[in-house]
Amino acid sequence: MKLAASVSLLLLWSTGLRAQDYHAIEGSPFAGAIGAAANPASIVNTPYPWDLTLFSVEEMNTSNAMRLSDFSYLSKDTIRYRWANGAMKRYAAFSFNVHLLNLRVSLGRDQAIEAGANIRGYGAIRTGRVDYNDSLKNMNDFFNVNEGTVYDAGMTSSSWLEGFVTYGRTLVDNAYGRLNGGLTLRLMRGISGAYAELNGGSVNRSFSPGSSRTIYELAAGNGRYAYSANYDYWKKGRSAWQNWEEFLGHTRPGAAADFGVEWLVKPQTIDLYDDGDSYYDYDWKIGMSLLDIGFNNYKYGSQSRAITSPRANITDSALDQKFDRIRGVAQFNDSMATIVTGFSRIAGYFKVWDPARLVINIDRPMPGHFAVNATLALNLGSTNLKKRLFTREITLLSLTPRWELKNLGAYLPVQVTAYGRVWVGGAFKAGPLLLGIDNWADLFTKTRMANGGIYLALVVRPGKSFRSREKKMYTCPP
Repeated sequence: MKLAASVSLLLLWSTGLRAQDYHAIEGSPFAGAIGAAANPASIVNTPYPWDLTLFSVEEMNTSNAMRLSDFSYLSKDTIRYRWANGAMKRYAAFSFNVHLLNLRVSLGRDQAIEAGANIRGYGAIRTGRVDYNDSLKNMNDFFNVNEGTVYDAGMTSSSWLEGFVTYGRTLVDNAYGRLNGGLTLRLMRGISGAYAELNGGSVNRSFSPGSSRTIYELAAGNGRYAYSANYDYWKKGRSAWQNWEEFLGHTRPGAAADFGVEWLVKPQTIDLYDDGDSYYDYDWKIGMSLLDIGFNNYKYGSQSRAITSPRANITDSALDQKFDRIRGVAQFNDSMATIVTGFSRIAGYFKVWDPARLVINIDRPMPGHFAVNATLALNLGSTNLKKRLFTREITLLSLTPRWELKNLGAYLPVQVTAYGRVWVGGAFKAGPLLLGIDNWADLFTKTRMANGGIYLALVVRPGKSFRSREKKMYTCPP
């Protein structure tokens, strides 16, 4: 139904937050605890004995299905939106990550450990090719401009709490380079899961008896829609604390793992005593990681349903009437039951797989504290909802020039998303603060907030008196 699809798109975009890449500092040797999210091996080659991410948050959303106005990061008037005109395959996607007290500790120069907690989420909705314009007033108009269309659509969303432990160590160290490896293990609780699919929907065209008025009747289609059962325990009349206790108490466990390696090509130079410690320097750094190999478990909510085959004589005007002023899933189900021949509750459990992906990262330092980083993230999960439910990373490719010292930095990340968009962003680091934006258009225009994101991190490191400790074998005799 057009109404249901529109509401789903709006809700999905409005809750959108972004994932865990923090593009500005990808590949940076000063990324510290944050870098483990992109490659667990990265926690070894950092010059700090420890660092603590007190708090960080990152958000991203992307959509071609709507247009926003009067909204930017610098100003917020009455936010207006409209659905995009034209015939196209439509999509909306979000992801988010909140780091809470992520602590990394070096265990000597050749190994490190990290632990902490995160709140994360991903979601996406997509449709087949659908035409829409602002002049459409009802389902008759909608079917008229989409004659011959076979309607297919799908949505998947998963959000979770996780606690993790990361261990990294040097595996190979010779005159030419150093190979570091890392492993992250995650224990998760799925706090919000949902999916929906519509397959093979179609309508037949006829004429009203005694007139030339066109009528459209549902002809075929089947689908499923479901959500996690912990939403059933949120009740009116309870205190917020009681509702949160019930909501989180009925979540289910999941698990995931990350694997990564980094090869550092050593500078072929001879250090003099006054040059300082160059142990962490490199000419090239090439990293490869497999991230988020795992899934979250959810129990089906009581209003989850499977539907098959529309009933006879369900017209466009009947759809307008039955789905007008829907308030909640239960009312939606009451109306849906009157238009399909097969309508059954879905029981049991479902899995939503995390955004499994292969990440390749190349980092090249340059003179004057400049460097260039390139990252390619290849999603490994299928988008075919008939087989498995997968979430996916939004960013496909990023290229980030940077100027960076330990406590000061400026970054210019350029991203290509998995949906074909190109964004130019920026970020800066000053002491414990890292602040970045994925798309400058979100800052300076009021019509681009449907595509982009922002990130913020507060990281505590050793103070100015800190000097990296050399191994005795590297120290010159007095």
